[in-house]
Order: sequence, then structure tokens, then C-alpha cells
Amino acid sequence: MFTQESSTQTRITPERMLQRATVTLMRHPLFAELAPALTIGTVKVDDKTPTARTNGRDEWWGGAFVLSLTEQELAFVKAHECMHKILRHLITWKKLHDENHQLANAACDYVINLMLRDLDPRGEVICMPRYKDGPNKGKPMGLLDDKYRGLNAKQVFDLLKQQQQGEGQGGGSGQGEPGQPGDTGNGGGSGDGFDDHDWDGAQSLSADEQADLDRDLADAVAQGVANAKKLRGEGAGGLVRTLSDLLKPQVDWRKELREYIKTIASGKDASTWRRPNRRFLHQDIYMPTLISERIDRVLVGIDTSGSISDFDLAAFLSEVQGIAVEVKPKKVDLLYWDHVVAAHEEYNEGAVELMTQSTRPKGGGGTSPSCVSTYIKDKRITPEVIIMLTDGVVGSDWGRDWPVPVLWCIKGNNRVNAGYGKTLHIND
Repeated sequence: MFTQESSTQTRITPERMLQRATVTLMRHPLFAELAPALTIGTVKVDDKTPTARTNGRDEWWGGAFVLSLTEQELAFVKAHECMHKILRHLITWKKLHDENHQLANAACDYVINLMLRDLDPRGEVICMPRYKDGPNKGKPMGLLDDKYRGLNAKQVFDLLKQQQQGEGQGGGSGQGEPGQPGDTGNGGGSGDGFDDHDWDGAQSLSADEQADLDRDLADAVAQGVANAKKLRGEGAGGLVRTLSDLLKPQVDWRKELREYIKTIASGKDASTWRRPNRRFLHQDIYMPTLISERIDRVLVGIDTSGSISDFDLAAFLSEVQGIAVEVKPKKVDLLYWDHVVAAHEEYNEGAVELMTQSTRPKGGGGTSPSCVSTYIKDKRITPEVIIMLTDGVVGSDWGRDWPVPVLWCIKGNNRVNAGYGKTLHIND
């Protein structure tokens, strides 16, 4: 028989449940990638937090919420908060939050919940919390839909926004209110979410605190990936591939884009004495070698299927315009495409500097790069280089019979490489 003192010492508290959930995740091979990151930040239990929330570093938990969950449900939410940190959601996607905070929250949750469900589909270690009472009793509390597999939060956000706009015009299913993601309809999870996202708290971290957090998370991800490979082998799946992408060194895409075009340039209207012209060396005559600083014609194809934001488009066009001013192409063909080429604008050398002000983007349907390669052939366009901007969500369609080198600038989708030409990932 327990005494009153021993009963107090051993009673289950929210803090003790959280500790147990953390240890469970850290010890299980399925979640080896998360183990180091689970220790980052402070964890606090209070009565003011209705469920759970994070600012990307620290966590707050409602005591009553913790006590209402099973061990598997609590482990799921704990892993969920950890993934918000690892993926840096509250910093990376702040612009989405400022545009529509409800859709931004939903998009981030869709991404994480699907990843976690795929790690443990049977729910043996973690499972999504379910409503304990009310009209939704027994139903999953979180957002989950298989159609978002492989997408990042920005891509999911764009799809949710399209759905919302369709419903607002009477073209949707009628599920959900404006600004809400609505029911996924697949039975995998259709609630409004089981945690809060402290976007303002993330922004309130000082520059030094954010730098320390970035370093700690990078170290934790690297150690977690190494742990997973050691425990499960190189090809054991899990989150290794996803998190390994976070460890890749970031490339200055502007510099790479500029260097690529210069490499292709064939104007040969400048010269250098650094490399003597070999054709005259046998005569003991030293002449400069002609080098390329001009290019005749550049074709730029921009995906307007809905995944490329106005901000992305403006930044990309500004860079292309700057490069064009430098290498002085005789003509720039600017194509806007989705499943067809929706617009074709032509800029001669003297008009290039006005490109960003005069352009009129068009499109917004599906995504099919082959429409560009077909268009080039049909219109007998003869560029020296083709630059394509897209989100990379094109399936296996990377166009056909491209006549010249193609540089694919893929925005926000590091897991995709083009099936033809050179790939450059854009992450800002």
C-alpha cells in the first residue's frame, strides 16, 4: 500500500508525461533523426496554453491537454513540434503567415503530419490525437491529406489558396469556411489542428538568438541523420532524405545564373591577352584570344501555374534583366506558361531595361514544360540558351527535343532535379 508521500512522488504529471514521450522518441530507431533536436529549447507547462505551441525554439504545453492524450498521441504532438523547429517553419514561411495566417498554419501542419504518419503508419509509437468528446468524437484532430506528399509548405499553401478561391466563386465542394482548409475528405485527419504556431515569438528572437538556433538545429539535424544511417543503414528511408536536403550548402543562385549565361555567350566581341591566339603562335605573332561577352538571343520561360508567387517572379525577372543588361543580348524572348504558353513577349536590346516594368504575366493552369519546347519548335525560335523558372512539380514532363542548353531554376523544391539540362535550386 502506497503512503500519501509516495503516491505524490509517483503520480503522473504533465511534465513527467512529456519527459516520457521525449525519451520514447529518442530511443526508438524510427525517430533517430529527431533525437538530437528534441533537446533544443525549453519546455514549459502552464494553464494559459490550450494545447501546445512553439516559437521555433521553445515549447509551451497546456497541462490539461497533455493529460488528455494517450502516450502515442503525446509522442506524435511532441514530434510535430520538433519538426516545426527542424524545418524552420516559423521563420521560412513568415510571408505566407502575413498573407493568410490560417492557410499558413494549415500548410505547415499538412506537411509535418504526413511525414510523421508515414514514419509510423500503424500508430504503434505515435498516432495523431483524436477528439475525446463532442460531435467529432473519435475523429483525428489534425490535418492530413496524401495528395500533399513530397510538397513543402509553400506549395501546399498555394494549393489551399486555389481551393479557397474556388470555393469563394462557388466552384468548390462547399467544405470549410473562407480562410479554413476544410475537410480533406480522405479520413486521415480533418480537424483544425492540435497546436498553435507562435509566429510573433519566432520573430522576437534576437539576431544572436536566431544565429545560435540555426547553428544548433543544423548540428542536431546532421547528428540525427548520422544516427539514423548508423541504426537503419544508408537506404533505410525515414526522414534521412528530407533532412539531408537541409544540410546541403546553399548556392548563390544569382551568381550561378549569371555565370551560366556568360559561359553560353558566343558573341566573341571582346579579347584578352591572357590567352594568346594559337592560330598565330607558329608565326611568332602574339594576338589576343577572342572571348564571349555577348549573346544573341535568350529565352526565359516562367511557370505561372500558381506556385510561383509575385515576389518570386519579381526577384527572378529583376535578376534576368540585370544579366541581360550586362551581356547585351540582341533579343530576349519571355514566355509565360502553365499547360500552354499563355504569353510571349519579345524585348530587343534597347528595351531590356524596361522588361520588369512592362511585362504582363499570364497563365495559372496546370504545369507542363513540354508546351515550351513544342512552342519553340513550332515558332522556329532560335535562342542560344533557355532559362526555365518553375517549382519543379511537373511529374516526368521536362519537355522534349530542346534545341539548346536549358537551365532549370527550381524554386523551393530541393528534392527535384530536372530530367534534362542543368538544375539550379532557388531557396530565397
